[in-house]
Amino acid sequence: MTALLDYIEAWASNDVDRIAMAVDSDCVITECYGPIYRGRDRVRQWATTWFRAGGTVHNWAVTDHFVASGREAAQWTFECTWDGQRTTFDGATISRSVGGVIVELREYQTSAPLYEWDEAWQ
Repeated sequence: MTALLDYIEAWASNDVDRIAMAVDSDCVITECYGPIYRGRDRVRQWATTWFRAGGTVHNWAVTDHFVASGREAAQWTFECTWDGQRTTFDGATISRSVGGVIVELREYQTSAPLYEWDEAWQ
């Protein structure tokens, strides 16, 4: 399993220890909604706080993935409950790994529902 897929699976398993072990002690994680987490200890604190506050990952389905020269990219569909709201959205992650752990990761999410264009914008 690659570093990125292990990280995604750790979140899908709601496993804080595994999330922390998937990243380097000096990692930089940039989330799609703005926050930046620097270092394994901060990532562990974030995950612990998120799950304790009621966050639940129901599914994180990777729909496309590739690895090239220490970098990975994945497209996915993410389903979670946060603040009592269950939500699903599509997104993508770009990461860089060294020694089997993530040193840099950036996530992006769609900001509107996807649709087939038929000569009119929604």
